[in-house]
Amino acid sequence: MSPRLNMILGLVALVLGAVAMSVFTVDQRQYALVFQLGEVKRVITEPGLHFKLPLVQNIRFFDNRILTLESADPERFITSEKKNVLVDSFIKWRIVDPKLYYMSVGGDEMRARTRLSQTVNAGLREEFGKRLVHDVISGERDKIMDRMREKADIDARRIGVKIVDVRLKRVELPDEVSGAVYSRMEAERKRVANELRSEGAAEAEKIRADADRQREIIVAEAYRDAQKVKGEGDAKAAALYAEAFSKSPEFYAFYRSLEAYRNSFASKNDVLVVEPNSDFFKYLKNQGK
Repeated sequence: MSPRLNMILGLVALVLGAVAMSVFTVDQRQYALVFQLGEVKRVITEPGLHFKLPLVQNIRFFDNRILTLESADPERFITSEKKNVLVDSFIKWRIVDPKLYYMSVGGDEMRARTRLSQTVNAGLREEFGKRLVHDVISGERDKIMDRMREKADIDARRIGVKIVDVRLKRVELPDEVSGAVYSRMEAERKRVANELRSEGAAEAEKIRADADRQREIIVAEAYRDAQKVKGEGDAKAAALYAEAFSKSPEFYAFYRSLEAYRNSFASKNDVLVVEPNSDFFKYLKNQGK
């Protein structure tokens, strides 16, 4: 191979090497910082093929995905009533300003995790110190998590990080206080249940009394209406009888005597002591005539 060809091949290899050193790719899951002599020259947030000056510029990549920071062991916090609780939590965070992130923590993820963990723990200690055991176990957990996310995010922005979420996975009582707390919670629930039962019994008595009153009113009104209808019926019957009997007084007297006979001799054992010539047997004596 001639020296000229060797020279050409060498130049081609040099050019290809320079091009290879000038080209780099950024994954969609990454940010890239372009450094020149230790100074940040560019921040690349878009994935794809990019160029840099060979030998002069170098690249550092940072994860742009949501990362998780979990506590290794439950942390012990003290409530406002001086009771200890064990809290297991985790933090969801991501880098939003890679340049500030690099300048603040040197791009070291462990330093960032330590900073975030300290911020959240200090905030949780403050929030738990304002509340009772019952509140932190069940009553205000959501409120504590929302408050912590807001407070931690303010501090995290100073290092180019966003707090996506702060979650309390578990809040437990140490064995030495759990029994007393549960007993107090049980007593409180029983008190509330008794109050509800008393209110229900009072309401039931009120409903029964109102129902009885309405029943009495309905019965009285029904009796009044019945008596009114009965009276009107009796009056009409009496008027009809009077009209009919006024046309034949003798027949009326005869009819009344038959009614008296029927009522007097309703039973075979009845005994009636009267004079034979009494007016009571007036129509019986005239039967043969």
